[in-house]
Amino acid sequence: MSSDTARGLTRAPARFLRERDGHEAHVTNVELFFDLIYAFAVTQLSHRLMHNLSAFGALETLVLWFAVWLGWQYTCWVTNWFDPERIQVRLLLFAVMVIGMVMAASLPLAYGERGLVFAISYVVIQVGRSLVVLVFLGRDHALTANFRRICGWLAISGAAWIAGGLLDGMPRFACWSVAVLCEYLSPMFGFPLPVLGRSTSADWRTTEGGHIAERCQAFVILALGESVVVTGGTLSDLATWTAPSIIAFLVCFAGSVAMWWVYFDTSSSAGSRAIASSREPGLMAAYFHYVHVILIAGVIVSAAADDLIILHPPERIDWPTAWLLLGGPAIYVAGNGLYKRVVYGLFPLSHVVGLVLLALLAPFAFHTDLLMTGGLTTVVMIVVAAWESVSRRGSTQAEEPASAE
Repeated sequence: MSSDTARGLTRAPARFLRERDGHEAHVTNVELFFDLIYAFAVTQLSHRLMHNLSAFGALETLVLWFAVWLGWQYTCWVTNWFDPERIQVRLLLFAVMVIGMVMAASLPLAYGERGLVFAISYVVIQVGRSLVVLVFLGRDHALTANFRRICGWLAISGAAWIAGGLLDGMPRFACWSVAVLCEYLSPMFGFPLPVLGRSTSADWRTTEGGHIAERCQAFVILALGESVVVTGGTLSDLATWTAPSIIAFLVCFAGSVAMWWVYFDTSSSAGSRAIASSREPGLMAAYFHYVHVILIAGVIVSAAADDLIILHPPERIDWPTAWLLLGGPAIYVAGNGLYKRVVYGLFPLSHVVGLVLLALLAPFAFHTDLLMTGGLTTVVMIVVAAWESVSRRGSTQAEEPASAE
């Protein structure tokens, strides 16, 4: 931490901040409770995607997913600095939750009649939370300038969100895409603004890296858990349980287990160590957020595919279902590979092979049905999980996480 930052932290009121006593901050129960709203949002997005399988429908869902992730991500950074056990911070989280529930409930019709509701609720979350944080910090805290820049960029993107909510069709999609890019890319450049300047890595050195890693891991398990719940719910809703539907359920469940194994078997704990040992924990934590949005998108797409497999196991494959069944695992494997590139410093060979195998399945998929294709993608995920597990456990050198320079 720079001397100016240290003086700022000492000089400013810090009654709402987490204690920085050398011990790693852990995820609190109220944060896990807060995440339940986003579990609901993940389910909404998965269902929306299943009913909008066109290329444009997928892009629309992608923009909505980035909005959901960014709302969670920015709140995650707030609870990294501010103590959720403080009543004021806890009340802020509860306020975000209730507005977030409205936002999540509007997701299925966000490109229809509830577009403005979605946009307003999202902007209130992003801008409102940042304004409250500035009140918490006061004028003299070292983090104040940083949050002013964040608030400025969220206000800019907020204008695009609201404008999109007032429009329809392609103009709405265009406005919301611009808004997402503002919020996703601005941190990479330090939230630069006229007069306010830009943030530097020194502004993020007070980040609790282990806490950020834990929060990302909790979201992954939450998304995977929702996919399991959706799978079970789809089976439950079937009027008749046939042999193909039961086999489809088992195939989908095995796929979810393999996805869990790919991420959690070794790399999740290594990820926590990577941030803790990094010379720039704030930068490393930012990398985590950038790659996890891809990784969890794979879970959402795979959950939509599982729905289709259980509902229509003998149905023939067409282009929309092909990209769903093959794209979900591919996005997940690619996201995990990027995550492990951040943690270990290299993209695992097992993940490269997995992506190649999924690509090879593409032409074959059009000559078979949903159940067969789903079964083959599950086999690929099991191969990736087993290979990665054996290679990581068999090499103590590979277990050492990389540190950000």
